[in-house]
Amino acid sequence: MQKALLVAGVVLVILGVLWPWLSKFPFGRLPGDIIVEREHFSFYFPLTTSLLVSLVLTLLLWWWRK
Repeated sequence: MQKALLVAGVVLVILGVLWPWLSKFPFGRLPGDIIVEREHFSFYFPLTTSLLVSLVLTLLLWWWRK
């Protein structure tokens, strides 16, 4: 458990440092993400982005456990 928490912490620090460059990638604005904008209301559901992140994390965890 300690190893997993340490790895998660290091990954979060690295992502935080790289955030200015990572935010320029089109993740979060992919085709298939649901965006509803009305007057005084906006709704955003990143469906495609969530599926892509889930797939990548599943493959990484599968590879790591092997």
